[in-house]
Amino acid sequence: MRAHEAGALHGDIGNRGPAWLRTPVDVNALVPQLWPRHVERGPAGALTVAGLDVRDLAAEFGTAAYVLDEDDLRERCREFRAAFPDADVYYAGKAFLCRAVVRMIAEEGLFLDVCTGGELATALSAGMPPERIGFHGNNKSVAELTRAVDAGVGRIIVDSSTEIDRLSALARERGVRPRVLLRVTVGVEAHTHEFIATAHEDQKFGFSLAGGTAAAAAFTILDEDVLELRGLHSHIGSQIFDASGFEVSARRVLALQAQIRDARGVELPELDLGGGFGIAYTTQDDPASAHDLAKRLRKIVDGECAAENLAVPHLSVEPGRAIVGPAVFTLYEVGTVKGLDGLRTYVSVDGGMSDNIRTALYDASYSATVANRASTAEPMLARVVGKHCESGDIVVKDEFLPADVRPGDLVAVPGTGAYCRSMASNYNHVPRPPVVAVRDGRARVIVRRETEDDLLALDVG
Repeated sequence: MRAHEAGALHGDIGNRGPAWLRTPVDVNALVPQLWPRHVERGPAGALTVAGLDVRDLAAEFGTAAYVLDEDDLRERCREFRAAFPDADVYYAGKAFLCRAVVRMIAEEGLFLDVCTGGELATALSAGMPPERIGFHGNNKSVAELTRAVDAGVGRIIVDSSTEIDRLSALARERGVRPRVLLRVTVGVEAHTHEFIATAHEDQKFGFSLAGGTAAAAAFTILDEDVLELRGLHSHIGSQIFDASGFEVSARRVLALQAQIRDARGVELPELDLGGGFGIAYTTQDDPASAHDLAKRLRKIVDGECAAENLAVPHLSVEPGRAIVGPAVFTLYEVGTVKGLDGLRTYVSVDGGMSDNIRTALYDASYSATVANRASTAEPMLARVVGKHCESGDIVVKDEFLPADVRPGDLVAVPGTGAYCRSMASNYNHVPRPPVVAVRDGRARVIVRRETEDDLLALDVG
């Protein structure tokens, strides 16, 4: 990479791309692990999802649009339930949440993790049994805690001494005994982007092990006997492929479990190891299956409990991205194609950082394909970019697309189910795309497209 005065991203230029990106033998071929399970290239060359042609989806619902393969999502829910038969699987709603998805995961037997009042409202309005909801968050307001207590939320993951005080006051006032887990910061440096690593010491979440605040908080809850302390919670980050971080985390949090037992004579019955399981966005990613994850985590916990002479606690895990991420692709229409001599070709689509901020925010990598047809043209290195007034408005940094890509083509970007619609914005006053669920040859809108009227409705000036 050569230096560039505008920064490293601008210096990464040339016609080769990153070392892991290989020139495809067939530019039309789909890499199976990147796409929803019921996506294929049909006889006419266009992509189909659950039997529906993406050209028909674009004509009916417009572009840009998030397309959800509903059976893919449901199958991943079932795989996690089968892999963790003796554990509670909480779908991490922050990845993507709407009422239809709440109903899907409930029907498949999962629990639900929320982290704001808005997510809790969505869960309750969709009929999720409150006892199957866990409530996260580092700064839950009194109003949010009140709603959670009054609704009968199954567990609240407490994150600060202030929250313990707030929740204890509510419990005394209402004569109830909320179940809580204590979020522990275990000091693990997860091998992921610094903005999605959540277990190192210098960050906002949880009670520190190293500083002794986690043990002190546990003793406070037990001694006051107002809240029911069910167990400990640890979450080391997101988009993680290496199980070693979970091993270190489990060892440290179970050592705290033993410390609590020795000091207070109480063995806490539950342990939540969080989520953060990675998915494949490009060919460089090699995620583990739910079965392999469960096998590794169970071995880690069993071993550490034996070492500490602890009974094995009831486990919980919190997959979000691993369930919804691979089940969705985003469908765009190409507006302009601009070749830069000796560099790369810029393919501009009718979306961008307002529907997928992850490339700009996390330097995330994605893949793409021309979706409306097959091509016999040679592969060319392209950068898929958006329509926003930002040079950093990049959807796919590097991908080989056919050299004859042209305005009016459809481009599909896989792996966009997690954190794309959830983090979408109205930057440049662009309405957010719809979410279209497809199953058994039928499509339905589960989150409608925003309109200009929606944008203006909040503008009371």
